[in-house]
Amino acid sequence: MERRKFLGALSIAGFAGTICPKGLLAAEKNSPGLSGNVKNEREFWWKLLYKIANPVTSNLANGTFKKNMLVEKSPTFDSRSVHVTYLEAVGRTFAGIAPWLALPDDETKEGAFRKKMRMEALQGLSRCFDPASPDLLNFKTDYQPIVDAAYLAHAFLRAPKALWEPLDDLSKERILTSFKSLRNRKPFNSNWLLFGSLTEAFILFAGQEPDSERLNKGVKKLNEWYKGDGYYGDGPNLAFDYYNSFVIHPMMVDTLKVMLDHGLATSKEYELALSRMERYAIGQERMISPEGTFPPIGRSITYRTGSLQALSQVALMERLPSTLKPAQVRAALSLVKKNMYDVPGTFDKDGWLQLGFVGHDPDIADYYTSTGSLYMATLSFLPLGLPESNEFWSAPAEDWTARKAWGGKKFAKDYHVDY
Repeated sequence: MERRKFLGALSIAGFAGTICPKGLLAAEKNSPGLSGNVKNEREFWWKLLYKIANPVTSNLANGTFKKNMLVEKSPTFDSRSVHVTYLEAVGRTFAGIAPWLALPDDETKEGAFRKKMRMEALQGLSRCFDPASPDLLNFKTDYQPIVDAAYLAHAFLRAPKALWEPLDDLSKERILTSFKSLRNRKPFNSNWLLFGSLTEAFILFAGQEPDSERLNKGVKKLNEWYKGDGYYGDGPNLAFDYYNSFVIHPMMVDTLKVMLDHGLATSKEYELALSRMERYAIGQERMISPEGTFPPIGRSITYRTGSLQALSQVALMERLPSTLKPAQVRAALSLVKKNMYDVPGTFDKDGWLQLGFVGHDPDIADYYTSTGSLYMATLSFLPLGLPESNEFWSAPAEDWTARKAWGGKKFAKDYHVDY
């Protein structure tokens, strides 16, 4: 990468810092979308994603990540090292921004911001795996790195040409070595098994030998725990929360895709997992109220819109069921984002996310939650990986299912499925 080009890309940093939350999130709640203007709706999404992710990517690039990230932890935070929060922020942020960063460069304002963030992300990745860097990420202690290595691996799988291939060989080797170092710790017997599976799937994707048992165990056990109608158990029992979306469906599908590409899984196995995620996505869309809210159910609700990752990934993959129009999913997600992020206290004075569901409320945070944990929020922005010309963005906004139903309009019936 030429230094002159890199500095040129960074020259818009001052302009980027002028994005105002109020200006970004202004909307008309009574319209199907945010303003009835499709182009403005996409602009709302990418500016909001940029606002959320920029403190992570820009500070990583500048070598000031740990210095400037003011860490807030749950009042019930457990005995794990609070330093795990830094890898949490990096892995989760990168998993959410990856599809957007994978789009080709263009001459639009969005394109300029996207290119800047991609270049900072690449520079930051080199820094945070450098043993001499003050921002070196921890993989050596605690169990939490098992989780967030998987989110970073997910980012590389979602945007290999944007985030993996451009890295220098030394950085790639450091990353893979860090991922492999986690093999001395076993994931817990829950959704955590998929963290091990996805990380090993990426190691396989990168051309190195995976730990076969770790790769297969998550897929095998989650299939054993499947409860039906789009829901996996989190362990032997069903947990009525959003972990099917935070983790299980996206990581199951993407692990199986790598395995399929390497002859380690069948098309039938992959399509079954994808069909189950599609079914789950139907339920997610129906849980978005006419007002653009979703139920604060279960643990980890401080991950905010990360709860809607499964629906967002199905949209990104252009696998929405026929009963869901892309424009209705976009309109529903847009209003949820407006309702969730246009609230005082969501961000601190320096732009970092704060503990809470809507606004700032540390008491709602779980014992494993700190500032870095919150960047799961980026995972609902995956459809930004679709170009502006895609139907998801180009079609006029439509009412989503709950708004149709409660407005006395025609809407699709719903039935359980047997797969």
